[in-house]
Amino acid sequence: MGVAPVRRGGRALLTRPARPDPRTAEGMFRGRAADRVPALLGALALGLIAPLGTQVAAPAPEPAPVVVTPPTPTARPVVLTDLPVAGPEDRRVALTFDDGPDPQWTPQILDVLVKHGARATFCMVGSQMERHPEVVAKVVNAGMRICSHSHSHDERLPARDAATVTAELTDVATRVPGTPVTYFRAPGGNWDQQILDTAVAHGMQPLGWAIDPRDWKRPAADEIVANVEKHLHPGAVILLHDGGGSRVRTVEALDRLLPWLRSRGYVTDFP
Repeated sequence: MGVAPVRRGGRALLTRPARPDPRTAEGMFRGRAADRVPALLGALALGLIAPLGTQVAAPAPEPAPVVVTPPTPTARPVVLTDLPVAGPEDRRVALTFDDGPDPQWTPQILDVLVKHGARATFCMVGSQMERHPEVVAKVVNAGMRICSHSHSHDERLPARDAATVTAELTDVATRVPGTPVTYFRAPGGNWDQQILDTAVAHGMQPLGWAIDPRDWKRPAADEIVANVEKHLHPGAVILLHDGGGSRVRTVEALDRLLPWLRSRGYVTDFP
């Protein structure tokens, strides 16, 4: 530590600079080691510093955000034709495809859906699933939903006995274990109270449609597109087909409809 000359009365005096006050932050970390000891001991007693070798606890992690899972909709014995929408700004619609799976047309429709980032529900026939399980797997793995469309597509299902109705409705779910099947669509849209009640008893919401462009009659793609555009409204369930014959025009129409829907602010969703 150096000395500094100070003149007093014409004479130069030698003085030493004041030592840092060990009670201050400056004094705690400057000056002689002996001068720092009292301050360090005081800081240690107050918990301002930790003893050598002390493991300092990491700060507690931020709590995870609370995710509220919406309640699972309860099936009701009424035919659902439109999604429940929250208002005019809720522009969701539901695409549904009947009568598959078909080894030629279902994968093509699936490719178009995936290309446009769209969701859809496939109303499958059990006998077709039995023939083409690999197509069923593609649909499930693509994140689409499965709807029961009966085992045999019997349009006279309302005339059958209770045991037959139950077997027809529940067959599809047995072919996709682990995949929820929460909708049933009656073949031909032929409903009666027994079918409605049986579907609900097995956890399936009866599913109809609001828009039917009748693509099963194989009209031109232009007609399919024009029909959907004319009748479209928020919440509409749209009926199309991936089975039952050639669906080349349905594939073409779908590839045009999906960009048009997006341009109008619509999004595809599950029923």
